Amino acid sequence: MLTVIIECKNQEPALAHTLSSLVTGAVEGLVSDVIVLDHGSTDGTEIVAEAAGCRFHRDWDLKAVITSARGDWVMLVEPGARPLTGWVETVTEHMALEDRPARFTHSSRYRRSWLTALFRRKCPLETGLLMPKKVALQKAEDCGSSPFALAGRMSARRLSCEIIPAWVVERARA
Repeated sequence: MLTVIIECKNQEPALAHTLSSLVTGAVEGLVSDVIVLDHGSTDGTEIVAEAAGCRFHRDWDLKAVITSARGDWVMLVEPGARPLTGWVETVTEHMALEDRPARFTHSSRYRRSWLTALFRRKCPLETGLLMPKKVALQKAEDCGSSPFALAGRMSARRLSCEIIPAWVVERARA
């Protein structure tokens, strides 16, 4: 079983996109719960999260959140990111055969321009991060309360399935 953790602030539409892409995993029995960590959103982020059955936290300690996760594995994603078709099978296989962290592959259809890639720092969660709960707990002690800091310190293998990064949704809204 897998727990998905999403950290956001005023990202209602992006969160809705990500949650809709996780439905397949919930239906297949892979995703056991989704936890939304909020930084004081003033839009409908909380309403979207609660309507989707997510646990919603305004104040949190990352280690306590990971400890409360129902799944034996944790997946961190940005609001707006969407794993593409086949992600459930790929993640299930990885969880069954591996015990190390993994990241999705960048979608071949959505790439940053070379100029943007050169001058803009890549977000550590741009390709998500999948890891065993025990690894997440160990790393959470070192990084404080930010999933972004946790993801930035992790090396991981690449999964064969792709993810549409969150910046695609942000660019479409602009």
